[in-house]
Amino acid sequence: MRKWNREEDDSLFDHEHYMSIALVLAQEAAEDGESPVGCVIADASGAVIGRGRNRREKKRIATAHAEIEAIEGACEAIGDWRLSGCTLYVTLEPCPMCAGAIIMSRIDSVYYGARDDVSGSCGSVLNLFMEPFGHKTRIVGGLLASECSELLRSFFKSLRT
Repeated sequence: MRKWNREEDDSLFDHEHYMSIALVLAQEAAEDGESPVGCVIADASGAVIGRGRNRREKKRIATAHAEIEAIEGACEAIGDWRLSGCTLYVTLEPCPMCAGAIIMSRIDSVYYGARDDVSGSCGSVLNLFMEPFGHKTRIVGGLLASECSELLRSFFKSLRT
């Protein structure tokens, strides 16, 4: 995993734009009483083909994570389970389940905002992306990290009060 740096970014994509969309989805999740995590997937042309937000509480399903919802939407949009050429943007470092889904769907790159010191699988707790799976995904952390972290902090603070 490398830390995102605007000056070193050689991509044609406006990564902050996509993460901003994910932040809106995360805010929607928070307003619905869910952990504020949002995710979008862009295809190689830059079109957003998948969107997701946490819905575990509402659906009462353990797998109702933002990344899973976005991956399902992207697969439906293109009519294939292979998301080669796609980039995933998520406000919180993916957990082991979501990291596995990202690898298995062959997503090329992941940009995440806040670290997850409890279940992060891009290096905070473990790094599934360093394991010798058949597909290698590029991981970049820290994109709009302060905005993503603050949304999480304020949500959990409100639960405690």
